Amino acid sequence: MSGIRGKNTKPELVIRKGLHALGFRFRLHDRTLPGKPDLVLSKYRAVILIHGCFWHGHDCHLFKWPSSRPDFWCKKIGKNKENDEKTMKNLKTEGWRILTIWECAIKGHTRKPLNGVITESAMWLAGRKKEAEIRGKE
Repeated sequence: MSGIRGKNTKPELVIRKGLHALGFRFRLHDRTLPGKPDLVLSKYRAVILIHGCFWHGHDCHLFKWPSSRPDFWCKKIGKNKENDEKTMKNLKTEGWRILTIWECAIKGHTRKPLNGVITESAMWLAGRKKEAEIRGKE
């Protein structure tokens, strides 16, 4: 597990590149905010969280419970979900808008066109919705 990256993952790099090309400027992994969000857009008072479906226990085709060491994985992924809830609550309390982009929106057979995910993110940033989620096609 030491080889698993928590920052600068492929989905994160793709989203960053697309938003930057549209003119959005952001900070990365701001330690002063709860959960160190992947992207922080202060101008919009918004954060973007890019979640891997496996590590965050998403209910999509990319998440399957491992057959080895089920107790370990249940605790690990359960703790990740608890941390996500706590992070969301704290960010909302501090007045941040939150967009969650799931890996299945970018990868796998339910992925959306990449420019569609970037456009959807940009439209959310320009809007007023407090919270949104982008996930793969149902």
